[in-house]
Amino acid sequence: MRGAVYIDAFNLYHAIDDLGLNYLKWCNLWKLGETIMKGHAKPTVKVVWCTAFRRGDQGAKTRHRAVADALRLYGVTPMFGHETLEPQECYRCRHKWDVPREKATDINLALCAYQDAVDNVYDAAFFVTADTDQAATLWFLKNRFPEKKLYSVTPPGRVLSKHLLSLSEGAKLKITERMLDDCVMPQTVGAGAATVWRPREYDPPVGWVHPDDRP
Repeated sequence: MRGAVYIDAFNLYHAIDDLGLNYLKWCNLWKLGETIMKGHAKPTVKVVWCTAFRRGDQGAKTRHRAVADALRLYGVTPMFGHETLEPQECYRCRHKWDVPREKATDINLALCAYQDAVDNVYDAAFFVTADTDQAATLWFLKNRFPEKKLYSVTPPGRVLSKHLLSLSEGAKLKITERMLDDCVMPQTVGAGAATVWRPREYDPPVGWVHPDDRP
């Protein structure tokens, strides 16, 4: 039962951010995918991470790029959308400002999952998102490829979507803080010129022991 994982990067990122544990953002998503699929599918054949770089914030962009480069070394496929600035206006005072909006990540996730179903890449697909817009993705896949098993996976701290669950297999899959902690990448990923260093903002708390060094 070949499994593939499709991750809404911003949905997962903000869920982790709400936990207040920045070191969990330095997460090996391939290993997390294997953890999610345990007991439901094996082997892991693909993990797709749909994201977009932030505009303007160079520090955030540098951290984002480091995560993307590290994940590639583990076999994860980053799929990039883009970010735009959308004008907003207060209807009372008429003050105007621009709000950054990520674009194309949702449709990238949907199209990647659909194309991989067409190419028969997987037997089971796992969707890491709490965004009910992806219910349409599951509906089309379920109707076009009834032999494929589809799973909805809820990010930590998010409410399980009954709509997504109604279109997926019965298992209520949820990412926990412990799962993320067990999948944190080491300080450096890769070797030689390809070495990627963990951003200091993602350093673990003092006394924390990496999963590879635990008894």
